Amino acid sequence: MDHILTLPNLLTASRFAVIPVLLYLMRQGGGISDGIAAFVIFLAAVLTDLADGYIARRRKQVTALGKLMDPLADKILVACALIMLIPLGRVPAEVSFLIIAREIAITGLRGIAASSGIVVQASSLGKLKSVIQYVALCVLIFPEGVLPIPALHDTGRIILYISLTLTMISGIDYFVKLKRVFIGRPA
Repeated sequence: MDHILTLPNLLTASRFAVIPVLLYLMRQGGGISDGIAAFVIFLAAVLTDLADGYIARRRKQVTALGKLMDPLADKILVACALIMLIPLGRVPAEVSFLIIAREIAITGLRGIAASSGIVVQASSLGKLKSVIQYVALCVLIFPEGVLPIPALHDTGRIILYISLTLTMISGIDYFVKLKRVFIGRPA
């Protein structure tokens, strides 16, 4: 029987719990202390994402709930940051849209595949995309001027564009690998 109150599931739940806090801290007009707090909370949430799957596999605590909620928590966390960075002028709206649209499309694809009995594991390209996306968002959330790093947010946008490229490539890769779901025969 799946036990839902496992450490990995609690780590996943913590990512959902911090979303309202991030929304508040990243609002337009928040000060430097809010920006630093948002950075710390976002980074902590990212670290729970990196830890929960590892812990679940190591402790043999992989659950159906965790398989469903972990990727959903990741996508909502990223969407929150991307959307909240738009009015701050740190992320172009179209970049946020493309990344969020890809995430929704792949989630839908995974759901269709699951209904056909096909388990879709994250590809290494998808994992790399996530790590680069997290790095970009951490850089973009951190307030400029706190550290003597010139063009901090410009650097964050460059990293985000690299992430966007990997996001699109890995999205296409998922669709190609799972074409059998759409045409009804093995690939």
